[in-house]
Amino acid sequence: MFTKSTALAAVALLCFFAACNQGGRHMSTDNVAIKDVTLTTTDTTMVAESNKLDEAKPELPINTEDYDNIIENRFLSPLKKPLSTFSIDVDEASYSNVRRYLQEGSLPPAGAVRIEEMINYFDYDYEAPKGNEPFSVFTEIASCPWNTKHQLVHIGLKGKEIPTDNLPASNFVFLIDVSGSMVEPNKLPLVQESLKMLVDQLREKDKVAIVVYASNSGLVLPSTNGSNKAKIKEAINNLQAGGSTAGEREFY
Repeated sequence: MFTKSTALAAVALLCFFAACNQGGRHMSTDNVAIKDVTLTTTDTTMVAESNKLDEAKPELPINTEDYDNIIENRFLSPLKKPLSTFSIDVDEASYSNVRRYLQEGSLPPAGAVRIEEMINYFDYDYEAPKGNEPFSVFTEIASCPWNTKHQLVHIGLKGKEIPTDNLPASNFVFLIDVSGSMVEPNKLPLVQESLKMLVDQLREKDKVAIVVYASNSGLVLPSTNGSNKAKIKEAINNLQAGGSTAGEREFY
């Protein structure tokens, strides 16, 4: 079983345009002097206003996390809607993410709390399917703790386990972001630890290659057999975060 573990740059452009209407072609010296004073005053005002805007402009955090809003399903009468559908993909990152927020002393954003991922985080020791069945189904029903008029249904699926020895050879190519925004412990260092866990499960016939990108991109590990775990881990340990994200441009 392989263990899986997934920068935003904001650029603000502020332009000032000054227009100055010019009078007739024949002007006196006094008029020219007055216009010069007016231009100088306007420039000074523009600089002052620009400084105020720069001071008022909030600093954007380096680490920006965005979460989609979660819209809860409304209750439907089974007499009118007897069928329900649900996804069987297994995601479990929300549990670790919520735990990180709590350990840092803050409440997680509502969009970061995904109940199905928190439930899937745990192992339930379901019995494997028998015969040619691709998966087995387990259900439980209980009263809802916060509303006794409702009931909760727990549905568990156990897929058929395929021995890894019977799997064909795998050829992995990892594209890793090593820009400066990945320096935090829960980013590139976490990716490195996860990759090393995967390396421990590689077979001799499996192969791994690593490509990185930041300000520039490049190959840090050519395709390497899974038996050469020391070489693969050395390449992983040598990854360092720095520079901007490839393709990013700044405007002034």
